[in-house]
Amino acid sequence: MWSEIYQYFDQLSVNEFIRIYWYVFFIEVPRYLLFDYFILIMFYLRRFSDRKVYREAKNRFWVDQPLVSILAPGKNEGKNLYKLVKSLEAQTYQNYEIIIVDDGSDDDTPIIGRSLEKAGLIDLFIRNHVRGGKASAANLALRYAKGKYILHLDADSSLDRNAIERIITRFYLDDKIGCVGGNLKVRNSDESLAATMQAIEYLMSISVGRIITSYLGIYRIISGAFGAFKTDALKRIGGWDIGPGLDGDVTQKFRKMGYKVVFEDRAICLTNVPTKFSKLAKQRLRWSKSIIRFRLRKHIDVFLPTQSFTWLNFFSSLENVLFNVVFAFLWLFYMIDIIIHFPETIVFIIIIKLIIYTAINFLQFFSLLAISERWKQETKLLLYIPLKSIYSGYFMRIVRLMAYIKEMYFYSSYKDAWNPAKTSDKALKHGKL
Repeated sequence: MWSEIYQYFDQLSVNEFIRIYWYVFFIEVPRYLLFDYFILIMFYLRRFSDRKVYREAKNRFWVDQPLVSILAPGKNEGKNLYKLVKSLEAQTYQNYEIIIVDDGSDDDTPIIGRSLEKAGLIDLFIRNHVRGGKASAANLALRYAKGKYILHLDADSSLDRNAIERIITRFYLDDKIGCVGGNLKVRNSDESLAATMQAIEYLMSISVGRIITSYLGIYRIISGAFGAFKTDALKRIGGWDIGPGLDGDVTQKFRKMGYKVVFEDRAICLTNVPTKFSKLAKQRLRWSKSIIRFRLRKHIDVFLPTQSFTWLNFFSSLENVLFNVVFAFLWLFYMIDIIIHFPETIVFIIIIKLIIYTAINFLQFFSLLAISERWKQETKLLLYIPLKSIYSGYFMRIVRLMAYIKEMYFYSSYKDAWNPAKTSDKALKHGKL
């Protein structure tokens, strides 16, 4: 088999090689390897030169010691609440209040939440007897928040000891910053192959991607699992809107109001991810639908020459749509072309592509280990790097394509059980696409 692959590869002319592998070397290598690592070098050089400025901002933060309101809305999260509280108790920064909203749970969340409130371990527990959705629960918590800054967490999150300090310090670097995204890493990576692949993805794709877009000023999503906001600014934009992509939506609202949106890679949050590929596909279908629903419908005005037009918002959405949506369909047409014109050698073509991708992934991963604070624990992921080519190159691409088609033609996000039907119906009725 390998001799046949070598013989096939050896017989390829330069023109044939370009004809077959153009997508890899003209689309993916320049964008996801050369460009990304050039920007990473620039990013760390700037961080080194700005270290005095950062220390001064950190000192101003500690002098000010602002109250931080920690909001944790969710359904059936009772089993995670105590662990969340203990994680917060270990923080280097302690001037915070904790507000937990139970969004219509049918487990022991009400009992556990009220017990924590009675014991003084949280400041406020609120229960919605009828589920209203995550946006509704977060907005309810926002009404009671007293802090200068809002920290939105998923209930199953746990933070590194200095995470709050680091994420809030970013606001003291620039008054124009409206929200800051924290860095997410996978806590349950050992539970299954699906979780392990996500741990690699979070490290190589999500974290690095957000460093790049933040450096360029086009960062587009503050994750609900760990994100910080100026309270007055969040109330000014009306909080969170209903939908499966509320994290990206609220971030876009901040950008359109003229606030800067940045990423703090040193503020680390550990989170649980789906442990089955079926549940992972369901999650990513929901995430990917939001690009169509919000980028290409609700916030289509960022592409139009209105009075509030800005080039940064234009390029932020353009980069998102181009590299996720347009290139996904381009990859589909590329694969159809290969199937039609090279049916006899398609197995060899795919194997060689996987070898190329694997070599690139190893190069990326070794580079990231060099800058990771958890490099000893993350080294074990090296064994699974060869599978990332299949995971990202085929599984995730197919899931995203399915999501785009479903949302473009069938508005399927409004039928997603993740959000209550009544709120989705109301969003559609009132035009909050």
